[in-house]
Amino acid sequence: MSITVSSVDAQGLRQRVVVDSFEELFADAPQVVGGDETAPDPHDYFDLALGTCKAITARMYARRKGWPLEAVEVQVTRNDSEERHGRYYLDVALSFKGPLDADQRRRLAEISDRCPIHRLMTDATVAIRTTLEEAADA
Repeated sequence: MSITVSSVDAQGLRQRVVVDSFEELFADAPQVVGGDETAPDPHDYFDLALGTCKAITARMYARRKGWPLEAVEVQVTRNDSEERHGRYYLDVALSFKGPLDADQRRRLAEISDRCPIHRLMTDATVAIRTTLEEAADA
């Protein structure tokens, strides 16, 4: 998998993002830091990765079990007020639609906490290696 991020223009903070062969996405920064808020910011993508992973994981589990899960709604609320101190809080509210009993709903919530992104955010050590490539413009 390859993700390519490139500036849209020489002055702004808006970025064009291409993930493999998918349609392009965009990211921007909030106005408070000089962005134009024309697209989600990187924090938004971090948070939405958690919400979408939880929804997909719950749907996959329900499908495998043959449970009548019709839809999943995930609300992710961010509290980044202590981020500079190493604490970033994400509150997740799950809603499962369909004729499920209380035990099935509880199990789907438990399973969603085991989604790969939840585990990556809470259990993994992530190592990032950055390299500098020579500029292509001469």
